[in-house]
Amino acid sequence: MDLAVESLRAARTRADLRLAPGERLLAGGTWLFSEPQPGVTGLVDLTTLGWEPLERTRDGLRVAATCTVEQLAAHTPDPAWTAWPLVGACADALLMSFKVQGQATVGGNVAMALPAGAMTALLVALDAVAVVWTPDGGERRSAVADLVVGPGCTTLAPGEVLRAFDVPGHALRARAAVRQVSLTAVGRSASLVVARRDADGTVTLTVTAATPRPVQHRFASLPTSTQVSGVLAGLEWYDDVHGAPDWRRAVTTLLAHEVVEEVTA
Repeated sequence: MDLAVESLRAARTRADLRLAPGERLLAGGTWLFSEPQPGVTGLVDLTTLGWEPLERTRDGLRVAATCTVEQLAAHTPDPAWTAWPLVGACADALLMSFKVQGQATVGGNVAMALPAGAMTALLVALDAVAVVWTPDGGERRSAVADLVVGPGCTTLAPGEVLRAFDVPGHALRARAAVRQVSLTAVGRSASLVVARRDADGTVTLTVTAATPRPVQHRFASLPTSTQVSGVLAGLEWYDDVHGAPDWRRAVTTLLAHEVVEEVTA
C-alpha cells in the first residue's frame, strides 16, 4: 500500500532519529505499508544507519533491530549453539513469504508486540536483552520478556529506539524444543511454546501467542508433570479470532508437557 507521506529521511546519526510530528521510523516496513496509517506524514529510514545485522560477542550473539528474518535464519551458527534450530522454527512460525522474510525485521516484529510475534518468542526463550537507545543519547537494557507487556504494548517510551538484542551464550548452548499450533493450516500462531534446558539443569518454559504477553517460568531442576500443569493453571489466555481461551489453554498445556519431556529426556 502507498502511504501519503510528505518526506522520507535517511538516518545517518542518532540525531536523525529525533522525530518531527507525524514522522514514523521505517525499517522493513512490512506492517507499516500493509494498511492505512492516518496521521503519518513522514518516514525516517533506520536501515541507512548501517548496523551490522549479526555480530558475534565474547559469549553470545548480537542481533541488530534492523536484521531481517531472512538474515537471521541464514546465519551460520557456532557448532556449540545447540539451541539454534529454534531460529528456523520461529521464522517458519511467522508463515510469511520469502519476499516478506527478506524485508521484515527482528526489531519490527518485537516492537509490534503482537502475541503471535515469533521473533519475540525466540528472543524471550533465549533470554535475550534488548538494547534501547534513549532520547538523551544514552541507552538502557531490558529483558525482551519485560519489554512486551501486552498486545501492541511495550515499555518503549516516546523517542526510544530499539538498537539490538543481545543473546547470551548459555542459552544458545542449551538443549531446546519448540511446538507451535494454529487454528487453521496457514493461520496465525495460537500457541507457541519453547522449553530450554541449560547446562546447570535449569529448565525454562516460555509461552507466547496463547497469552497476551510472553510468559516465562524457570524450574531449578527437572519439573514434574504436576509442576508444569500448575504453572499453566494460573495464566491469562488470549482471546481473538485465532483461538478461544479454553482451546488455547488445552493445546498449550499439551505442548508444554511435550517440550519439557523432550528437553529432559
